[in-house]
Amino acid sequence: MGAPQPHEGTADRFAADPAFAVHEGGKLVVRPTRTIESTADLALTYTPGVARVSSAIAAEPALADRFTWAPRVVAVVSDGTAVLGLGAIGPAAALPVMEGKACLFSEFGGLSSVPVVLSTTDVDAIVETVAAIAPSFGGINLEDISAPRCFEIEERLRQRLDIPVMHDDQHGTAIVVLAALRNAARVVDRELGDLRVVVSGAGAAGIACTRILLGAGVGEIAVADSQGVLHPGREDLTPVKRWVAEHTNRAGYAGTMVGALEGADVYLGLSGGSVPESAIAAMAPGCVVFSLANPIPEVDPEMAARHAAVVATGRSGEPNQINNVLAFPGVFRGAIDAGATCITEEMKLAAAAAIAGVVGDEVRADYVVPSPLDRRVAEAVAAAVAGCAVQQGVTR
Repeated sequence: MGAPQPHEGTADRFAADPAFAVHEGGKLVVRPTRTIESTADLALTYTPGVARVSSAIAAEPALADRFTWAPRVVAVVSDGTAVLGLGAIGPAAALPVMEGKACLFSEFGGLSSVPVVLSTTDVDAIVETVAAIAPSFGGINLEDISAPRCFEIEERLRQRLDIPVMHDDQHGTAIVVLAALRNAARVVDRELGDLRVVVSGAGAAGIACTRILLGAGVGEIAVADSQGVLHPGREDLTPVKRWVAEHTNRAGYAGTMVGALEGADVYLGLSGGSVPESAIAAMAPGCVVFSLANPIPEVDPEMAARHAAVVATGRSGEPNQINNVLAFPGVFRGAIDAGATCITEEMKLAAAAAIAGVVGDEVRADYVVPSPLDRRVAEAVAAAVAGCAVQQGVTR
C-alpha cells in the first residue's frame, strides 16, 4: 500500500527533513536467495521438496544450521523502555532504531537481522517470548531495555539459550570504552593497573563498563549514581549495585562523584547531567575524560581539553567517538562463525583488544579508537572473538 500520504491541500511537514526520507517505508526488506521460475523451482523451494528437508531436520536437529537461515540471523529485541536518549517511548517508536541496528549488522558484520519490538515490559513475558522465538535465530541482540530489568532479562536468556545473547547497551559500550582506555593509557604512558577511574552512572552501561574494567585489571574504580558513590554502607542499593559496591571503591569513599574526581586519572561519564570545570581541573595531571552522554556530553569537550590529555565523547564529528558499532557487528559475527553457544567475558576482552589493535602504532591523543566507519574493525573483532570462543571451548 505504501506510506500514508498527506491530506490533499496540506503540506507534508516531514518533507524538509532528510532523516524522514531515509526512514520512509522502513529500512528493511526480506529477499529470497533463490528464484522461482518454473514448476520444478516451486516444487523444490516449497512442497514437496521442502518436506524432505524438514523431515531430515526433525530426525537430526543439527542440520538446521546447514539448511535454514537461522545461524546467520540475529534478532534485535527491544521493549522500547530506554531508547537512545529518548527514554521509554514504547515499541512502535523504538522500531526505527531497531531497523537501523539491523542495517548496521548487515553493513559491518555481513549478518542479516530482524527487529523484534515487544508490547510488554514484564520481565517474565519478555524472557518467555524471546526464548520461544529463539529457534529462528543464531543470536539475540537485546537493545534499549531499561535498567535494572535488563540485567535479569539478559542473564535468564543466557541461561536458557544455547546461542549468543548480548545486551548491546551494556556490553557494546563497555567493549569500546575498554579499547579506547587501553590506547589512552598508552598516550599518557600509564598502565591500566595504575589508573584510578571514576564512573558516573550506575545504569546498564555504567555497570557493564565497570565489570569489564575490573576484568581488564584497572587499578581502582569508584562508581557513582545520583545519590553519590556506591559503597557497602549504603542501604538503598539494588542487588547489582551492591555487587559493584563490594568490588570497587576500596577506600570506602562515601561522598559525591565530584569529590571522587579529585586526583583521579579517568572520568567515565555514562549518566547525563553536567560536571563543573573545577571538578575536571582537580583531576590528576595528564588525566583522561570520556564523556559519553548524547547528545550533550556531561563534560564540554572544549573545556575538558583544557585539563585532560585525552578526551572522548559519544558524538559524531568529534575525535575519539565511542560508538557501539565498533563492537557488536564483529562480536556477533565472530561468535556465530565459531558456533559459539554464548558470549563470555573473555570474548568481550578479546574484542576490546582487537579494536585497540586496529589503531596500532598510529595512536595519539585524538586517535585512541578507530572511526566507526573503519571497515577493518569488524573483521578484526570477529576473528578475535571466534578464536577466543574456540580456545575456551564454548562452541558446538
